[in-house]
This record gives sequence, C-alpha cells and structure tokens, in this order.
Amino acid sequence: MEAQTSATAMKKIFLIINGVILAVGNCGGPLIMRLYFIHGGKRIWFSSWLETGGWPIILLPLLVNYTRRRITTPQTPLFLMKPRVFLAAAAIGTLTGLDDYLYAYGVARLPVSTSALIIATQLAFTAAFAFFLVKQKFTAYSINAVVLLTVGAVILGLHTSGDRPAGESSREYMLGFLLTLAAAALYGLILPLVELMYMKAKQGLTYTLVMEIQLVMCFFATAFCTVGMIINKDFQAIAREAKAYELGETKYYVIVVWSAIIWQCFFLGAIGVIFYSSSLLSGIIITVLLPITELLAVIFYHEKFQVEKGVSLFLSLWGFISYFFGEIKQSKKNKNPSDDDHTTETELVVHQTDVP
Repeated sequence: MEAQTSATAMKKIFLIINGVILAVGNCGGPLIMRLYFIHGGKRIWFSSWLETGGWPIILLPLLVNYTRRRITTPQTPLFLMKPRVFLAAAAIGTLTGLDDYLYAYGVARLPVSTSALIIATQLAFTAAFAFFLVKQKFTAYSINAVVLLTVGAVILGLHTSGDRPAGESSREYMLGFLLTLAAAALYGLILPLVELMYMKAKQGLTYTLVMEIQLVMCFFATAFCTVGMIINKDFQAIAREAKAYELGETKYYVIVVWSAIIWQCFFLGAIGVIFYSSSLLSGIIITVLLPITELLAVIFYHEKFQVEKGVSLFLSLWGFISYFFGEIKQSKKNKNPSDDDHTTETELVVHQTDVP
C-alpha cells in the first residue's frame, strides 16, 4: 500500500515538473523568437531552424533511459523504434520543417499577440483532418469550437490596420498573416498524421518510444531548414548579423541558444504531460497559457491590444473550452477501465502551440 502511494505521489511530481517545462516552452518560444526579430534579426530560415535545432537535448534523457535498460536487460537495443515508424517520423518531421518556416515568417511580421490568436485556429484544421485521416467523430461541441475559432480568425483578418508594426507594409503584414494561418493549417494536418502513425506503429507506445519519435521528427525538420539556410546563405550571414544586432553580439548568441532550448522545452513538456496524464490535460494547459502569452507580449513588447484582439481571444478561449468539454463528456461515455494507454486519444495534441 505504501509503495502504491509513493508511486502515485512521484507520478504527480513528475506531472507537475513536465507541466512547468511545457509552460516555459509554450510561452517563451514565441516571445524569444519575436525578440530576435524586433532587434535586428532578419534570417527567417535560421529562426525556423532554431525551433527544432535543439534536438540533441533529447539525447540526454534517451541515454539515461538506455543505461537503465542495460542494467536490467543487457541485450536491450539502442533504439526501440521500428523501421516503419522511423520512416513515418522522418516524413512528418520534414513537414514540420516546412511548418517551422511558415510560423517563423509569421512571427517576423506579426505581433506575438496576433500570431498566437491565429495559431489558435489550428484546432479547427486538426478536427477537419482528423475526421478524414483517423475517423475522428464530430460532436456539437467540436463543431461549435471550429466555428468560433474560424470567426475569431476572420475578425483579426478584417481589422489589421492598427496592428501593423511600424515600418512594415500592408503587403508584408498580410503575407505574414496568411503564412501564419497556413502554418496552423499544416500543423493541423501534422497532428492527425502523428496519431495515425501511432495507430499503425504495431508496437507498444512507451515514453521512451515517444521521445525517440520526437528526436527523429526534430532531426528531419532541422535538416529541412538547414537546406533552406544553405540556399539562402544564412550560415555566412550569422556572424555579420550578430555584430550588427541592436542588443550586442553576445546577447545575439545568448538569444539564439536559448531559443533552441526553450522550443525543446515545449516538445519535452508536452510529451511528459501526455505520458503522465493525458493529451486532454496537455491541451488544457496549453489553452490556459494562451492568454498568458498574450499578456506577456503586451507587457514586454508593448504590443497594442485592440478590441478586435479581445473579441478574438474570447472566441478562441470559448472554442477551446467547448472542444475540451465535449472531449471530457465523450471520454467519460466511452471510457474503458481496462485501457489506460494513450494510443487513441493522446497523440492528437502532442505538439499543440504556438507554434510549430
């Protein structure tokens, strides 16, 4: 009895730790990316590369886990992932690289508060693609969420003149708006693809396997952005950009390094929350963090918060609440007491954001 109580307590502690890590990544990622751009950073491919460029960090927990497995099972393989899962993760990772670029372009042109609200429409795209790919069933709550999020995005699109940063043309702003919306749509496709990959994996889903898949996805996303950096000659421009950076060369590199670290916090935190609880809780945490990200952008970057943004934020939160309330009712209705795995419901929001 004491052992069970201790295990439950440790599970709660690890859940809290992963929730904090998720909060740091979800709020800090868009903010530090915007910091790079507003003080002289101009390399969009480089910025998109940083979203997944911190993938070697994932090697640390994988190495620890492998060492622990070797103690109990000397013949344990270095990686648990099967070839078919590797190929699927590589393909989805490449799509993630494209999504990183679309998102980085949007953040370069839009205030954080605006881009965060646009990314909130991702749920609508996720629901639509999930319907076709994994036979996701729609309820009145999910349909209501899709409508509310769509209306919220339309409101932002119709009232953008007072939100445009100084020195930026209407064309650049609108292109940023559309590419951010495209990023939300593409990630709305990626999430059901991840769920479909887990459904077709034909091997047990463990926390170690999820981290391995995340490692492969981030590696191929980074490789995709590396090609873009080579073509755009970003590697040669980094040193020049650092010297001309408004905050100084040293702070430039500090921002770059921390950007890669913070984005990985989001990925690892989301995976941890899902493993120790559920994707539903992960989505709820991300939803709660949306207005916090908005508030931080207004405080630190003095972004305008017009009535349109307030209405869009209200509709977005209403849509999220409606969606997750429907999920709670549906999960209670269909819950199987003998199944505590996360394979059918979980992976839909493994990377839910701000971003990519």
